[in-house]
This record gives sequence, C-alpha cells and structure tokens, in this order.
Amino acid sequence: MQPIAYTRVSDVTSAITEAASDPGSEFLAGGTTEVDMLRIGVARPRRVVDINDLPISRIEELPGGGIRLGALARMSDVAQAPSVRQRFPMVAQALELGASAQLRNMASMGGNLMQRVRCSYFREGTAPCNKRVPGSGCAAIDGVNRGHAVLGTSEHCIATHPSDVAVPLVALDAVVHIQGPQGTRTVGFDDFFLLPGDTPDREHPIGHGELITAIDIPPMPMARRSHYLKVRDRESYEFALTAAAVAMRMENGVIGEVRIGLGGVATKPWRARRAEEVLTGQRPDRETFERAAREEMAPAVRRSMNGFKAELGRRTMVRALETVAAMGGTA
Repeated sequence: MQPIAYTRVSDVTSAITEAASDPGSEFLAGGTTEVDMLRIGVARPRRVVDINDLPISRIEELPGGGIRLGALARMSDVAQAPSVRQRFPMVAQALELGASAQLRNMASMGGNLMQRVRCSYFREGTAPCNKRVPGSGCAAIDGVNRGHAVLGTSEHCIATHPSDVAVPLVALDAVVHIQGPQGTRTVGFDDFFLLPGDTPDREHPIGHGELITAIDIPPMPMARRSHYLKVRDRESYEFALTAAAVAMRMENGVIGEVRIGLGGVATKPWRARRAEEVLTGQRPDRETFERAAREEMAPAVRRSMNGFKAELGRRTMVRALETVAAMGGTA
C-alpha cells in the first residue's frame, strides 16, 4: 500500500474544506469498502479524511412519520431502531441480510450507498474495466458474468450494484442530503444512482469534496406491511443473486398502490415501475403478479452466464408480492 496522509476532523465544514482542498483526498467513514480498495490498490488517494467524529449519526423523527438517518448511523443501529422496524420493516430486513454482523456494526448508511461494485474484473486491477479505467473495455461482458446485471446495462459495463438497503430505499422514494463547498442540496434516491451508459466511471452525482450528511425516508403508512426477499448462493455473508422489496396498499379488494425495488439484477437499485403500473388497480392474485413480473423483466439483456437472473428475478418478485399480499390489511 502506498503512503497515505491521514486527517481526522470533528465538524462537517472542516471535513468538506479538508477534502475539497486536495483533489487526491477521499473521505473515510466505516471503511468496510474503502480499506479493501486501498489494500488491493484500486483506490489510490494521497490523503484520507476520517469523518467518524462528525455529528451526523442520529436517527431522527420527521413530521408525519418519516425518519431521517444520519449518514454515519451504523447499519446495525438503524436495523434495530424501533421506528424503522415498525414503520419500514423491509428496510430493517434488508440491513440484517446485508454483510456480516461485524461489518454491520462498522458500516455507515452513507458509506453503504457509496460502496463500490463487486465485479471481480473491477477489483482484480489488471483486467479491462471501463469503471476503473475509462475506455479500457469491459472484461465481464464476455467473461465470468454469472453475478452481473441484466437490467440497466450498457456495452461499457454490466456490474451489479451491491447494496441491500438501497433496494427498499429506492422503493420508498428516499432522499439523499448532500453538503459541499457550494452549499447543500438534496437528490431523490432513484436519481442518486446513475446508469452506466457511456460513462460507467460516474456512479453518482456527488462531486469532489461533497459529503452525504443524511438520508430521509418520507412518511408512507403502507410500508408497515412490507417485505424484503433476498435470494443468494448461501444463507450468510453473500451478495444477492436477486432481491425484491415490496410495500402494498389494498383498497376495496384491489391494489391501491404498490412500491417495488429490485436488487441483484441491475446496475443500480432498480425501481420496478413497469410492474407497479401493471399491478395498480388489479386484484392481488398469482396471475396478476406473474404478468407484472414478466413485464418488468422483459427488457433483460442476458449474457453467457447470467441469463438465469431474468427468470429468478421474476420468481423473486412474485414471491415477495405474494408474501405482502398475504399480510392483508388496507394500509
């Protein structure tokens, strides 16, 4: 590992000033991904700015029943928060199915959103990778791509976004608060993650020196009856092959509103808007769920080893919808 300067700060303004003053600097929060990137040489900052002392770790109430998650709130603390477990159970479930207990005790919510992809070609360091070295090519397209995406891909990148908790958050229309040298701003969750297109090295809209300070989950009473389903090769410490987060509101025997996020199948946390449109106003039965899931997965682009994800994603979505429908209730 190359020598790296280290700075520890205790307030947000100092953190932004320190990072913005040096284009070779990066923030360090829980470090569960960043330290990996440093060890394998994929990340090569001249300096890290340690932000673990910043006062942005609280879990706060918002008017109307929403919740604000400080960017440095640990995954395990958010998963155990009564307000999260009661109002947004699929968020707590996604957190508890992510990583190991040790990692969840260290990893921050903001860091979870900023974690890098698990594509072996990205991390291997010498294989062509447009995300690591723009214009070098994508070895995954014709390589070992069993874990890669089938939705939202381009000819330049097919890496799957790895976050579990981002899947229910995209379904809930969460909002990301960002502070930087030019002030503060907010970005809707679905706009925060960028499709690879022709610029797969740009994964989010955050500029150098900008810092995530909080994530807002807006009020959504129907999310009290919600579910996160994760399908993976083994039961512990494994990334999703497919995942689905579903919240549903019934109204006079039909689906009044439904929110669906998908994981493991796309290059970003995937909002299943095509399926939501099919389902709204329909009876909650197996035939309708199957039709909606087929519609969502229809644009899937299959590669040599990941074609099964289109079918597995469809089945995962149907099973999650059936689980929430069986909970009953109207809100």
